[in-house]
Amino acid sequence: MSVLTRRIRIGHSPDPDDAFMYYAMARSLVETGGHEIEQVLEDIESLNRRALAGELEVTAVSIHAYAHLADRYALMPCGASMGDGYGPIVVAREPLDPSRLAGETIAIPGTLTSAYLALRLFLRTAFPYVVVPFDRILETVASGQAAAGLVIHEGQLTYDVLGLRKIVDLGTWWGETHRGLPLPLGGNAVRRDLGEETMRALTRMYRASIAYALDHRAEALSYARAFGRGLSDRLSDRFVGMYVNELTLDYGERGRRAVRTFLDEGVAAGLVPRIGPVDFVA
Repeated sequence: MSVLTRRIRIGHSPDPDDAFMYYAMARSLVETGGHEIEQVLEDIESLNRRALAGELEVTAVSIHAYAHLADRYALMPCGASMGDGYGPIVVAREPLDPSRLAGETIAIPGTLTSAYLALRLFLRTAFPYVVVPFDRILETVASGQAAAGLVIHEGQLTYDVLGLRKIVDLGTWWGETHRGLPLPLGGNAVRRDLGEETMRALTRMYRASIAYALDHRAEALSYARAFGRGLSDRLSDRFVGMYVNELTLDYGERGRRAVRTFLDEGVAAGLVPRIGPVDFVA
């Protein structure tokens, strides 16, 4: 049974790549199908938690979190953030052997993030951690409050400003151990109780917004830079290019295989619940 609504809340993280994708919707440059669109800006772990409660009609979610949400949300086939040979990194003040990380307290951006699942799969064991907002992880490590930090978003490009060292790049590790598959990090999900017709219409709208941004890169980047927390224009451009690309327009067979592999490995490690086939909005 469809839920009739004209007000659609869309959650995304306050960072340049998500803002780039949302730009055309923010500026009413794409058809909304008569829906009133409301932007909800929160860090990805907060959005994951809200999705557990089914609060938002459309939301960015971690692929890790999706395993806990598949009964309430379907993934859009667009809007993916994937690390294709790169991805979340672990940083520290001093050089550390990656094999020693499991014995160190690591600042993480949330236990439902894909970065956390990837690190668990990399280390093959639990480790002591402290949950810190993603935009405070670098300072947490630099100040000595944690021995290492799991860095997502633009901190992947700015960690060295604080004198920190990269210990491991989880996207590089994933690609090397999975025949070049990208590491699936985030996606956009739409609530199932909206009904198929509305789910498809909102998916078309989101894809149109991404396509518009890619076709009008300069103006979309100008909007996205406001979300970069001090990133230079050059680094904002680089960061957006890392996570908004052809895989963002459509997962394709390669992207879908990456999602299935990532979740299957999480199931095998006892870290995520087993779900059926990952279904995407048609």
